[in-house]
Amino acid sequence: MLNVLTRDEAVALIKEKTAQFVPETEKVNISSALGRTLAQDIVSKENIPSFDRTTVDGYAVIAEDTFGAGNSAPVQLDIAGEILMGENADFTLERGQCAKISTGGMLPKGANAAVMVEHTDSGEGLCLIYKSAAPYENVTKTGDDISQNETALKKGTVITPAQIGVLSALGVYEVPVYKKPVIAVISTGDEIVKDNPEKGQIRDINTYLLSSAVKNYGCEVYEYGAVRDSREEIENAVKSCIKKADAVLISGGSSAGTRDMTVDITDTLGKAYFHGIAMKPGKPTIFGIVENKPVFGLPGHPLAAYFVFRLIVTEYIKNIMNMHADKPEKSGSLAVNIPSNHGREEFLCVKFNENNEVVPLHTKSGIVSVLSEAEGFIRIPRNAEGMFKGTAVEIYEL
Repeated sequence: MLNVLTRDEAVALIKEKTAQFVPETEKVNISSALGRTLAQDIVSKENIPSFDRTTVDGYAVIAEDTFGAGNSAPVQLDIAGEILMGENADFTLERGQCAKISTGGMLPKGANAAVMVEHTDSGEGLCLIYKSAAPYENVTKTGDDISQNETALKKGTVITPAQIGVLSALGVYEVPVYKKPVIAVISTGDEIVKDNPEKGQIRDINTYLLSSAVKNYGCEVYEYGAVRDSREEIENAVKSCIKKADAVLISGGSSAGTRDMTVDITDTLGKAYFHGIAMKPGKPTIFGIVENKPVFGLPGHPLAAYFVFRLIVTEYIKNIMNMHADKPEKSGSLAVNIPSNHGREEFLCVKFNENNEVVPLHTKSGIVSVLSEAEGFIRIPRNAEGMFKGTAVEIYEL
């Protein structure tokens, strides 16, 4: 029987033992920053936008001049000039004046609003305003987007196209990021082959599944490949990976059977801190430190291995790179009752049905196709005896 920890206890222990393993930092060009993790806060040195600008085509006005304007009683203003996109508005509006302006154009001094061209009529230097404008209506003010000295992006942010847009707006073209940690992947089992399995054999799924998951979290991967259930081969694989990587994942060999040697090898080469987490799938998870490198023992079944990576290994990755905590991506109500009396925190793949209700995808840990079908996963607390139909649930991204 494994001496198990709760998932929270396991995560806390992993964070405690790996807190010092912070990656080095480097600067990369903005064009290569996608998917990387910010190593420091990005603080704006300027206001974005740096000037008041209009959000419509029309006329820049002094809002107070337009008060009371309507279809039957338009306000007449003198056209003081025209401001084209990209031009500096180098004049000042006086009361009773307006200026023709294009979307994104700079408001001249004195102006504090803009009227859409659809609500105007103009000719011979005069403009009739048929709709009043409130102060700063149709205007983006200086610093409305990002103000000077504001933290625009926080340390630990994974850079997406949206963040690339912010960085380019701020003129940050050399981006401070963490160097990608290298994580080694070892797959174990006499039944594992790379291709053309015979009866009793299966293809090596976990090397490719876990390697892609590692890359998806902004790390480099060192694929050691599959090794047999041989203590010598597994031990040699771990020693080799420790030299080349910052952390090691070993799938298979983590159960309590006589041929499952990962925990003993970890304890021999370093120190195993726990063997077992009260979660389903993923109970026989192992964590240890070998030569100052974290080693994770994952179940051999692909679905269980993936969930341990997603819920345990990623906590190590996020901790050392200050990445933000998980948040639910969606929510919904259960379409059916879900029983659960395992005494373990349980995680279920789910999808939405035609009524937009949440449907659990019940499967066994050896089945991998459910990951492709699922739209996320839900959590059932350890001490719950299941969830009733109609219960509101939060859905996390796989």
